[in-house]
Amino acid sequence: MPLALRHAPPRPPLRLAVAALLCALSGCASLAPLPLTPGACSERRLDRMLFGMNSPDGPVSEAQWQAFLAEVVTPRFPDGLTVYSARGQWRGASGQIEQEDSRAIDLVHVDSADGRRRVVEIAESYKRRFRQEAVLILSAPTRACFAAAGDARAAAG
Repeated sequence: MPLALRHAPPRPPLRLAVAALLCALSGCASLAPLPLTPGACSERRLDRMLFGMNSPDGPVSEAQWQAFLAEVVTPRFPDGLTVYSARGQWRGASGQIEQEDSRAIDLVHVDSADGRRRVVEIAESYKRRFRQEAVLILSAPTRACFAAAGDARAAAG
């Protein structure tokens, strides 16, 4: 009796497997929409900027920080931003671990070349003004939603 040939089950093409893996790793799955008024959400860019408050000339004072916000940041992002205090740690150019008070700014804006340029201008200005080695910028695509009056009723319904 002749031997029957065994056939392996068909394999998906390699390109399909690679595409599926890349999709899974890059977060292709989208977020489920919030139960808000239609049009309340839009795709945006989130740039979080972290600023060390120590400088070679001494700590950056609250007055100096407020002046920087008023003169440099707000004119570039007048539609709004969020500022909060933090405590940071990093290894400086000297190789030593530095710990310092920090300020963080969240900028949510349309992802455009102009918006990205303004973020970098803020970082460069801060480094010059306060003689900093670096400003950390974290960037990510985000969905921004404004919950308006009446949205709570829609969510409960």
